[in-house]
Amino acid sequence: MLSIYNSLTGKKEPFQSLQPKTVRMYVCGVTVYDYCHIGHARSALVFDVIRRYLEFSGYQVEFVKNFTDVDDKIIKRANERGVSCDAITAEFIEAYYQDMGKLGIRRATNEPKATEHMAEIIELVGTLIQKGLAYQVAGDVYFQVEKYQDYGRLSKRKLEDLQAGARVEVDARKRHPMDFALWKSSKPGEPSWESPWGPGRPGWHIECSAMSMKHLGETFDIHGGGMDLIFPHHENEIAQSCGATGKEFARYWVHNGFVQINQEKMSKSLGNFFTIREIFEKSQWAEAESGEMLRYFLLGTHYRSPLDFSDQSLSEAKNAADGFYDLFARLKESEARSTADKGLMEVIERCKVAFRSAMDDDINTSVAIAELQRLKGDVNKLLSQGLSTEARKSAREEFRSLGNVLGLFQLDKWQFGPTVVQSGQVVETGTAMPVTVKSLMTDVEIENSLQERNEARKQKNFKKADEIRQFLASHGILIEDKPDGTSRWKR
Repeated sequence: MLSIYNSLTGKKEPFQSLQPKTVRMYVCGVTVYDYCHIGHARSALVFDVIRRYLEFSGYQVEFVKNFTDVDDKIIKRANERGVSCDAITAEFIEAYYQDMGKLGIRRATNEPKATEHMAEIIELVGTLIQKGLAYQVAGDVYFQVEKYQDYGRLSKRKLEDLQAGARVEVDARKRHPMDFALWKSSKPGEPSWESPWGPGRPGWHIECSAMSMKHLGETFDIHGGGMDLIFPHHENEIAQSCGATGKEFARYWVHNGFVQINQEKMSKSLGNFFTIREIFEKSQWAEAESGEMLRYFLLGTHYRSPLDFSDQSLSEAKNAADGFYDLFARLKESEARSTADKGLMEVIERCKVAFRSAMDDDINTSVAIAELQRLKGDVNKLLSQGLSTEARKSAREEFRSLGNVLGLFQLDKWQFGPTVVQSGQVVETGTAMPVTVKSLMTDVEIENSLQERNEARKQKNFKKADEIRQFLASHGILIEDKPDGTSRWKR
């Protein structure tokens, strides 16, 4: 049975949807004023995989992910460029779709924009005023946090602690420093909408409450986003939504960890980020392979843990994916023998059980991938013993089926390492970008080194064998040891 870590309760809980075999899930999307960085990619990927696994488990998923398309940053960018806010948001919504499409991230069932839900937002603000939970100051409306007794239950902090640790706007008109804006009066040069409190625009938090309840109802199953949204955004969503309806808002709160550079959170405000586009532009691999490589890297760590980004990590992910696609190619090419067919069915069934167990344990993709790697090793051994055509086809289909839950192993063609080398440069890799290699070795030189390594292994001189493997690796040669004690190599 699936268990999910609920940030609201601080523990893993058995997942049970409100409606049988239907899950309603809302995830906070991006503010569309710039290109997405890899931190945005991780959050989008986490909830893409959660959705995929729920569907794999037999649920119908109503997935809503919004666009924040009215915001101070959008207004600033529009003014800098001398264009409308609509032009800015249209540009970066399209860029978002392009970038996420490269990562194989599926579109949500519904992707609402804040500007399309002004009627719902204004109605929700009015309800909060009527219930005495919000107050008007000139053309602004604030939520009064002291009126909501459970304020701070998501972030596990008392109101006075939150006040001490938060950056709040100094505004003498507020009844409490932590009161937050539901509606902001219009300023010259800003987009505005008519309301009972005068022309203005909504605060950030009220937008998500209005959109989620509009499309999923007053209470739904899962609300997700990055850990940086726990406070104040999600804390404020709970206060205003529960305050307005008197009902629980979302039953499970799911938050993904940060992507870090040198153990520091990646963010635009710190300037230590890579956009998804930059990663693809500098990649030496074709777009499809680069997307799968990045997916593999992001899923290699549990979604709640911090993830340190580096070029080396991406390279390791590419090497790991190479190993899978090399097996898939050999499953198509190897001679058909049925010696190990029975053993194949056994290891596949074991993997399916272990894979489900990992995913049921709070969507543990790192363990799920490890189980697929274990299956890869088992199938490699069985393939050397002999598998029938039907068995080899079954093995490939199982990798595709389980891999699809993670969005992996769906490519029919895969770009391996260097194939044609001239003057120290790769000139045929499936991409127009040449890649400089450290040195060239002839086939005879490689075979001689491999023979020397095999002799070292027979004599149990594993230190020397490892040194030869590392030497060959530094020259772009990958060694694969077979169960019978022999080895094969490829560039």
